[in-house]
Amino acid sequence: MNKYIIIVALGALSFGMLSSFAKIAYGEGYSPAEITLTQALAGTLILWSIVIFRKLKYGTKLTLNWKLLLAGTTMGSSAYTYYLSVAYIPASLAIVLLMQITWLSILVDWIFFKKKPNTVEVGSTLFIILGTILAGNLLDLSNANISFTGIALSLLSALLYTLYIVFTSKIGKETPMFEKSALMTSGSAMIIFLINCEAITTSTHLDFGLLQWGTFLAIFGTVIPPICFTVGMPKIGAGLSSVLLTLELPAAVFCAHIILGEKVTFLQIIGIAIMLGSIVYLNISKAKKDKVIQNETAIC
Repeated sequence: MNKYIIIVALGALSFGMLSSFAKIAYGEGYSPAEITLTQALAGTLILWSIVIFRKLKYGTKLTLNWKLLLAGTTMGSSAYTYYLSVAYIPASLAIVLLMQITWLSILVDWIFFKKKPNTVEVGSTLFIILGTILAGNLLDLSNANISFTGIALSLLSALLYTLYIVFTSKIGKETPMFEKSALMTSGSAMIIFLINCEAITTSTHLDFGLLQWGTFLAIFGTVIPPICFTVGMPKIGAGLSSVLLTLELPAAVFCAHIILGEKVTFLQIIGIAIMLGSIVYLNISKAKKDKVIQNETAIC
């Protein structure tokens, strides 16, 4: 059990550190378009290599699901807008704003699936927003010299990522994990290229250094996390997995502080603690509710 907890935690920590390294790549002259496209292409090649190897080993057939390919465009556009936001605002603020996916998913369920939020969800949302204001130092925007463009891009990324989560939970349930990831990553690469077609084709930075950055980010952002989650989540359950995924937030803030030298105040730490506590409480409540429903269904 402890082994699988560590595996899932490593997947979350791997995700969390990406924005800091992306910002270092910007310092070397690479653009968000170049970084995200190279990451998506490298991830696509690695994942399809794994899929083909498994198909040859086990003799199974490949099934293409075009819905997953289209759903991957939300993942790609979310990654691009997130990496673009990091070019305008601190990496620690970008991840704080991205974590709004928790209550945005509740909002999407309410608007599109008529699932009205309960008291716990509403209360958790309010605390997450309060924690965001403190963690992002949003009470002092005038002195913080923070770009509103960066904030808007990061929130847009959170919305797109929410749609990605909704799509992945609704479609392709019968598709094996690696095939599903490969198809969605392919869709991600396609949309990033289409958005930045002119910039990519005229780029003068398509060199070995860019390939190194893209491969590094693909391994730690596109390959390792899905493998960790696939191996560990079925063993420890959805409730504990959801709690462990919140490690992405402190990991991103810690990396931004250590690697980039971004200042983190005590008030921001309080805000992060409020956010984490709210998200953990919400996920535990959901897990308990799902368990009760499963028990009632089993009895019936």
